[in-house]
Amino acid sequence: MDDAGASLQAQMSAMGRAAHEAAVALRLADAETRTRAIAAMAEAIRANAADILAANAHDVAAAKASGMVPAMVDRLLLDEARVEAMARGCETVAAIRDPLGAELDRWDRPNGLDIARVRTPIGVIAIIYESRPNVTADAAALCVRSGNAAILRGGSECLASNLAIHAAVARAMEAAGLLKTCVQMVGTADRAAVGLILGGLDGAVNLIIPRGGKSLVARVQQEARAPVLGHLEGINHVFLHASADLEKARAIAVNAKMRRVSVCGAAETLLVDSADAQRLLPPVAEALRAAGCELRGDARARSLVPDMAAATDEDWSTEYLAPIISVAVVDGVEGAAAHIAAHGSAHTDAIVAEDGAAAERFVALVDSAIVLVNASTQFADGAEFGFGAEIGIATDRLHARGPVGAEQLTTYKYVVRGTGQTRP
Repeated sequence: MDDAGASLQAQMSAMGRAAHEAAVALRLADAETRTRAIAAMAEAIRANAADILAANAHDVAAAKASGMVPAMVDRLLLDEARVEAMARGCETVAAIRDPLGAELDRWDRPNGLDIARVRTPIGVIAIIYESRPNVTADAAALCVRSGNAAILRGGSECLASNLAIHAAVARAMEAAGLLKTCVQMVGTADRAAVGLILGGLDGAVNLIIPRGGKSLVARVQQEARAPVLGHLEGINHVFLHASADLEKARAIAVNAKMRRVSVCGAAETLLVDSADAQRLLPPVAEALRAAGCELRGDARARSLVPDMAAATDEDWSTEYLAPIISVAVVDGVEGAAAHIAAHGSAHTDAIVAEDGAAAERFVALVDSAIVLVNASTQFADGAEFGFGAEIGIATDRLHARGPVGAEQLTTYKYVVRGTGQTRP
């Protein structure tokens, strides 16, 4: 290892030790102190908005010069409204019920033992993410709310933005009487830092959360020496059942795809029930096109909308993050569920239906983290679930699934109280 590598390893190891110390302090801090710290984050973000926007302008200019695609630039971009949204997100997290110490269950045993299952922090959470600088504020607020120390490593494309936001967070921690190392930001774009985090920082890291593209998540899952909470791509579907109300179908399909194409909750495939595709598909396709969306369909879809481009096998498994949607005609709920099982990412899928039995059958068959009935996939968002913010949408099955808020960043322990019992 050369001198630069040894220096980075020493820095990252020191970060791990500091995070472990901060995690203990956070676990012992009362709810009011953590609430005060999160509220102070909102104030600091607003007070430092000019610095944050200047840093972001630097990142955006560099991204455009490098040829970054527009959808990714949109993920990176901050403006006054988005900075204010970060501050409001912190305030919402400050206001939600503190999860720590909550009793999940409690019971007595015949021998007189009193047993309780109680929420407790995970410890040190390392979050590796790309593109979205707002994740820095969301992660900081949620980790402090849940009593976890955070080590954040954002993408090199938004390093200046992340450092500016983190500077505000660190000031808020100190103002609230907490260690500023409760939330640490890796200040280098050196990819070797990611490898050191995946190695666990000498056992300091208790959970790793990747938030980014397929290659990032795959690397983390392959190399991590600590548990991983996965956030995969959003290959999301909207299924129009034969019973769907046309106006609902049109509004939901357009919103799910076009409200914001660069978010992981955007729909990427439209499925239409063959039993009434003639009624549903042409007007919905027209509405999508009017909103600026390109359509790529299978043979049955193209027979109803002849000027639609032909979809390839790759289209069904592509997260476009662009104004493009693939379209397939399927046979009922079972056909839709089979298509989703074959091509989806277990993220978010929706049905539009007036037939309640069909909707419940879809809910039962589709095994995704979020399943919606008569609502847009764009609601796949922690804030929309009332969590205040989210680290991401977990598509793994353990230990959390769907939007990851403060409660999902906790584990539990058993507290057993006795009166002198011994086991015979």
